[in-house]
Parts: sequence; structure tokens; C-alpha cells
Amino acid sequence: MIRLAFTILAGVVLGLVVHLVSVLALPRIATQDAYSRLTPMTKLNGVTQLPLADPQTSPMPFMDPAFALAICRYDLSGGPIKLTVPVSQAYTSVSFYTRNEIAYYAINDRSAGKKVIELDLMTEAQHNELPEDEEVTAADRLIIDSPTTTGLILMKALAAEPGLMPQAQATLAAATCAPQTEAPAKAEAPRGRR
Repeated sequence: MIRLAFTILAGVVLGLVVHLVSVLALPRIATQDAYSRLTPMTKLNGVTQLPLADPQTSPMPFMDPAFALAICRYDLSGGPIKLTVPVSQAYTSVSFYTRNEIAYYAINDRSAGKKVIELDLMTEAQHNELPEDEEVTAADRLIIDSPTTTGLILMKALAAEPGLMPQAQATLAAATCAPQTEAPAKAEAPRGRR
């Protein structure tokens, strides 16, 4: 009886170990991850709108038909990039993912508090190379440190009604994701009264 209980317990433990290892290993060994699927249809360091969600032709699984989607596939090896996303009427969000689909930052129009979500994306090493300016604060510019050199930025704009989808798509069409050609702009020092 004890031998049977031990065999059953060993089988359950072995099954749990195999299940855990396979679940953790699959994202790393999968050949059709999000980055690989989106590479042929997106521009590097540029914004590409995805087609509307359709169960037969959707490039990604579980796409919400109420959202217009755009992707920026980035590579920071050439330097930081500047991302600018206008805010739509209903809701706009921007999510950042590493090459291995690990989400590391997200922002929406409510937390941005502006009519445009604007930020600089760079690696930690590039951020450390920036000159320190005491007059520039976190409120002047938003800098996001990417844990990897390559990854994806997913931009979403909500169409509260089906008739508003063209407006949501137009909002994302105005988004930009491009390498910075010059150092991030410094805030102008406030002038004193005379």
C-alpha cells in the first residue's frame, strides 16, 4: 500500500515538474512569437497600423475589434527613439514589450495628462550617457529605459462605437516612432523678472 502511494505521489510530482518546465520553456522556443509574426509586416523604428481584427486574417490572437492598433518594432542599437502618439477622443494606450514579449512599461492618455503621449525610449546605458541638467525635471520629458535593445511598442486607440473606428485609426496614423537625430531637447530655463 505504501509503495502504491509513493508511486502515485512520484507520478504527480513528475507531472507537475514536466508541466512547469514546458510552460516556462515554450515562450523561448516558440518560432511564431509576436515579434516574428510582426517582422514581415512592420517597419523598423516606424509606426505600422495593423488591419482591423478579424478572426480569419488577424495577425495576432485575441485582438479586440473595438481598438485600432499600431505597432512600432524598435531597435535601439543605433541610438534612442522618440515616440509621439496623439490622444484619441475615447481612450489611447501605449504598451512596451521586450523581444521576448515581456511587458515592461505602459501608459495611457489619462496618466499622460496631455493631448499627446510623448517620450524618449533608450537603453539604460544610453540614459546614463545623457548630460545631467538640473533644470530638466521628470515633468519636462518622459524617458523610458528598455531592458533590451529590440522590442515592440503597441499603440491602441478605442473606437467607442463602430462608426468612430476611422477616427481612432486616424489618431494612430499621426503617431511617430523614429530615431532621435539630435540629443533630447532640454527645457528652456525660466527667465527672471526685470
